[in-house]
Amino acid sequence: MLTLLELLQARPGLTGPELAARLDVDERTVRRYAARLTELGVPVVADRGRYGGYRLLPGYKLPPLMLSEDEAAAVVLGLLAGRHNGVALGTESALAKIERVLPKALGERVRAISETVGLAFHRPASPPLPASVLLSLADAARRRRRVRLSYRSFRGAPTTRDLDPYGLVLNSARWYVTGFDHLRGELRTFRVDRVTSAEVLETPFPPAPDDFDPVAHVLNSLAGVPFRHEVEVIVHAPLPEVRRRVPPTAATLTAVDSGVRLVARAERLDGMAQMLAGLGWPFTVIHPAELRREITALADRLRKYADA
Repeated sequence: MLTLLELLQARPGLTGPELAARLDVDERTVRRYAARLTELGVPVVADRGRYGGYRLLPGYKLPPLMLSEDEAAAVVLGLLAGRHNGVALGTESALAKIERVLPKALGERVRAISETVGLAFHRPASPPLPASVLLSLADAARRRRRVRLSYRSFRGAPTTRDLDPYGLVLNSARWYVTGFDHLRGELRTFRVDRVTSAEVLETPFPPAPDDFDPVAHVLNSLAGVPFRHEVEVIVHAPLPEVRRRVPPTAATLTAVDSGVRLVARAERLDGMAQMLAGLGWPFTVIHPAELRREITALADRLRKYADA
């Protein structure tokens, strides 16, 4: 419908068949869109005859988009962040439209943001996220409708499963959907970039448990991903300070008398040794013993670098 409005402003007089071809819909849908625009206060008229077509009433123009400087900057920065996070939501065309309808002076200031701002935080290596999948999952979660996912695991194995989506979570530039997975019969978390299609069914599902927090569940799920080694360390520092340095997805943190118990899983112990050394606090390794050897080896390498 919005595309129809843009076409009517740019090319008044397009016929029903021409508009249907451009919108990839039938002529009946074009008539319905035109009627809906009229209901919204946009005066669309259809002239009959050989030279007829759809047009806006003479003299009608959409007013400029009235945003304050703060609001315009917020919208543009949000679009830039979305593009940086790999979400294929038509960022370039959206930016162009916003710049076109803003008052000239403000539009130039907004354009300066998009041309000069660089984003340095982590960008995922996964392909851009299709907007249709994200919008379908959000719609299903809001209306509490079951969704049928075509999903591929991290090993590439395809599955089809029905999910009751409780919420979407963006963490470390990746999107996750969490909810009740009917294939496994339990709460599960899935990476949205591995969803190849999402069909919203008309099957309603009951609300999530009252105490269910999608963000907390996703973070706990990520922290519990099985790796080769389970690590337990006592970090001799206050819990609030450790929490600021160690994200929930990296480890589970619990206050104890001597500091903080850090429990994590790791595929490589040399990386865990570097992470612990980088914290800058004294720590005691509870297990595994192999981690102590990796820490000793790291200390020996650092000592050699210092003596070189």
